[in-house]
Amino acid sequence: MHRSVPKYVHLPQIDISNRMNSLQFPPFLKEGDRVVIVSPSSKIDKSFLKGAARRLKSWGLVPVKARHAASSHGTYAGSVEHRLADLQAALDDDGARAILCSRGGYGAVHLVDKLDFTRFRQSPKWLIGFSDITALHNVVQHEGFASLHAPMARHLTVEPEDDPCSLRLRDILFGRLPQEDNGTAYTCAPHKLNHTGTCQGTLRGGNLSVFYGLRGTPYDIPPQDTILFIEDVGERPHAVERMMYNLKLGGVLERLSGLIVGQFTEYEEDKELGRELYGALAQLLAEYDYPVCFGFPVGHTTINLPLVNGAQVQLSVAKKGVELNFITK
Repeated sequence: MHRSVPKYVHLPQIDISNRMNSLQFPPFLKEGDRVVIVSPSSKIDKSFLKGAARRLKSWGLVPVKARHAASSHGTYAGSVEHRLADLQAALDDDGARAILCSRGGYGAVHLVDKLDFTRFRQSPKWLIGFSDITALHNVVQHEGFASLHAPMARHLTVEPEDDPCSLRLRDILFGRLPQEDNGTAYTCAPHKLNHTGTCQGTLRGGNLSVFYGLRGTPYDIPPQDTILFIEDVGERPHAVERMMYNLKLGGVLERLSGLIVGQFTEYEEDKELGRELYGALAQLLAEYDYPVCFGFPVGHTTINLPLVNGAQVQLSVAKKGVELNFITK
């Protein structure tokens, strides 16, 4: 049954430099705004591009597929030159208000040091995606802007109209952040390994192996005053532990304000680690007294809650459960 598109009020750009740790929010969207769909990493089935466009249209938006969004070059969605040209054109598009990355996979790192943000700074827009797109989130944050770690084209195609994560993405794009005062803060079930407590900080993170690959570069995640969230797919547990030890030995973990351990999926337990992954991470994190949440619904799963990289948030971890509240006042 056809549903009318809800009417949203266009929210003006707000000076949030103080409360967003100097990261600027792009303008929120309104009906009729253009969203460019790009494929900066691996190639994607054309049906998912069509499905994502249908979903965006149902929200009252105007989707535009980048020239090479459906291209194929080996495992990639086009050559480096094609993928770079599409993403650069989307960044430069003064009429676009968001860029939806069609999928992850691998390939975004090819573009990291080749992007020009001169025009983007004059007309910032939301970058949307997760997994391999974490590399691009780090670049956007390096440039001083917030971005959206969120579901991509396949999810928008195969999940139903009332899918909660898709609706959360729509809400955030139109200016309705998950907040306690309007009853929409994110919640998560308690976990026996959690560290209880409450903290505030700048939300940053994404795919662990992807941002681990940017450690020591200008696009590394700054740990101070950060509430870090991590997730991954297909990584053996001992490899995950090795990456976490890098963060520990590099002084990252000790400077965090809080940690959100999301979903680690599609892996086999291995003898090298000798214990369950969450248990190994809990032992590694035992010396830190900040709040830690295990099992948060973010990652390569159907329930993959959209998170704003660069938002100021409050993380409350209690015995009865977890709440993540976005602060805008």
